Amino acid sequence: MRPAWSVILLTTLTGAGQGLFLAAFATGGPRYFALLAVALTAAGLVASFFHLGRPERAWRTAAKWRTSWLSREVIVLPLFMGLALASFLTDSPWAGWLAALACLALFLCTGMIYACLKFLQEWHSPLTVVNFALLGTASGLTLAAALEPSYASAAIIATLVAAAGRIASLVRNQRLKPRSSLASAIGIKHPRIAQKSQGAMGGSFNTREFFHGRSPLALRNVKWLFILAAFVIPAALLAAGLPAAAFAVQFCGLLAERWFFFAQANHPQNLYYQVIS
Repeated sequence: MRPAWSVILLTTLTGAGQGLFLAAFATGGPRYFALLAVALTAAGLVASFFHLGRPERAWRTAAKWRTSWLSREVIVLPLFMGLALASFLTDSPWAGWLAALACLALFLCTGMIYACLKFLQEWHSPLTVVNFALLGTASGLTLAAALEPSYASAAIIATLVAAAGRIASLVRNQRLKPRSSLASAIGIKHPRIAQKSQGAMGGSFNTREFFHGRSPLALRNVKWLFILAAFVIPAALLAAGLPAAAFAVQFCGLLAERWFFFAQANHPQNLYYQVIS
């Protein structure tokens, strides 16, 4: 799939905001964490509008909440923001509990947008939802440590747990076997099929939107880059007492991780549009 930077920013910014709020809620941390969490989530929401062809119709995305995880996310995201803001303004335990539940529901909705797609094997796994939650929690705790150093130990643990979850998904995806073939893609049963040219004879919406255009080597390099930048280096910086640097490096690493997450998903239609004559 072609990674969209608007969605990459949406998921990384909101994830950090959710993780920061959970850090404050679980530990009775500073109230201003909730306000900063709202600001990060709002920034992610603004970024998402650049992904819309008709932003003025964004409100319609909530109409299919009975069947669409995207619609549920559209509803839960502002609900979380409102409840987190209420917890900051009122310091009410009820507002805090409701905001925490909305935060967890938002992790679920965001992850399920991708995990529910059966034809994209790389995403169709419970690990997708788990990793959205773990990565967001890790980045939020690392930000909390940058603001309040007492969170450093928790941030290291969260980062290592998130690393384990993400590596588990990488191992799983490496073992996947394609369910489709050239024969099934074009509907011709023959033992020997050789593709000489690309469908539609060149670039089209399909080739732009469902393929990232990068080489396998580039994907491998990005994979190792995000493993180092999102997990290894931040954990070392946290242990060294440099939480601000750890958050800066980790956030950049998570941007690379999310780019890889989208790029690794191989849409079945690419079997048909894979060769340019």
